[in-house]
Amino acid sequence: MNEPATAGLLTDKYELTMLAAALRDGAAERRTTFKLFARRLPEGRRYGVVAGTGRLLEALPQFRFDDDACRLLAGFLDPATVCFLRDFRFRGDIDGYAEGELYFPGSPVLTVRGSFAECVVLETLALSIFNHDSAVASAAARMVSAAGGRPLIEMGSRRTHERAAVAAARAAYIAGFAASSNLEAQRRYGVPAEGTAAHAFTMLHTDEAGPDELAAFRAQVDVLGVGTTLLVDTYDVTTGVANAVAAGGAPLEAVRLDSGELGVLARQVREQLDRLGATGTRIVVSGDLDEFSIAALRAEPVDSYGAGTSVVTGSGAPTAGMVYKLVEVDGIPVQKRSSHKESQGGHKEALRLSRPTGTITEEVVHPAGRPPSMTEPFRVLTVPLVRDGEVVTETGAAALTAARELVAAGLHSLPWEGLKLAHGDPAIPTVHVPV
Repeated sequence: MNEPATAGLLTDKYELTMLAAALRDGAAERRTTFKLFARRLPEGRRYGVVAGTGRLLEALPQFRFDDDACRLLAGFLDPATVCFLRDFRFRGDIDGYAEGELYFPGSPVLTVRGSFAECVVLETLALSIFNHDSAVASAAARMVSAAGGRPLIEMGSRRTHERAAVAAARAAYIAGFAASSNLEAQRRYGVPAEGTAAHAFTMLHTDEAGPDELAAFRAQVDVLGVGTTLLVDTYDVTTGVANAVAAGGAPLEAVRLDSGELGVLARQVREQLDRLGATGTRIVVSGDLDEFSIAALRAEPVDSYGAGTSVVTGSGAPTAGMVYKLVEVDGIPVQKRSSHKESQGGHKEALRLSRPTGTITEEVVHPAGRPPSMTEPFRVLTVPLVRDGEVVTETGAAALTAARELVAAGLHSLPWEGLKLAHGDPAIPTVHVPV
């Protein structure tokens, strides 16, 4: 089924049963602060990338409970709670890291303040957006770093849920990917879309005499021009390259390799293209690439990469592991003490210290409104996002561009060991100033 979801129902049942109990005993209106953060980074990661802020701000005005939703909720909630939800609108405040910021263990990525009733029901929505988008952006940023300035195309739409694919394309673009294959991401967010043809198109051009790869390439060039990319490894790569140049000539934009020993093939293809006079034709590689295989190809004559599965799913994009915890009630700090699930109490903000060269050295999480005295250069990380339920930060295309720039600046500011792909500690320590 592909019916549009009711935004308010994009939540877990226990959010609403907690709400019902709080409304019944009068605790629902107590002033609370919730913090969204990651206790630790995924194994082997040295930094994370904040992504999903813009999508949460888009979703917030839509987080309502319509008549159909209320009929469903009446099956397990009392009438007073259903009545509350029918008129629900978030009227609190949200602060957080700007989209595109790096984050580390304990970073207060998002802080939500308001009544318990309005804050608690946002937990699942906020976590589902930030955990997905930040995981994709963090994986994508490692690939961008490994690519060393060569462009990447996100091609993971067929490896995830159709709607998650749009969010993944957006998150990868924020992290520095040049484009995506996903057209809805282009329509909704302005992410550049790229794509030409798959093996099926080449194989389609087969008759009683056998495959006719040259005819397939000529058909593609005829409709898309020499600015297209021809997939040359459906049959024999050497023959494929020869047919590609025959179809597109020296001005042919690019050829793509999607399988085999990509480094060896890239060298052979580069030599063949140069011999045929197609010295400006670029080589694009794809096929289950991750940051490690991309790094291994840096010495090869590869011009750009297509990455899919490892960006959007599996080991390439492990969960960001973010949680959403109550940290303050009526101005009183509260904290969870469960083993390995501790949380720091109190409303917090953060700043990041750096050397005069710009290399970051430490993240400092401090009580809100009480930053410690600093002698080193620093930058404030916590910014206002929502006030009294209204978005107060820029959204849309300009915000997406700013997020891309922030990721690039963040990666550039990491100490050199923070960019290593090998397992290791977070790139910088996080210091918590007590309440």
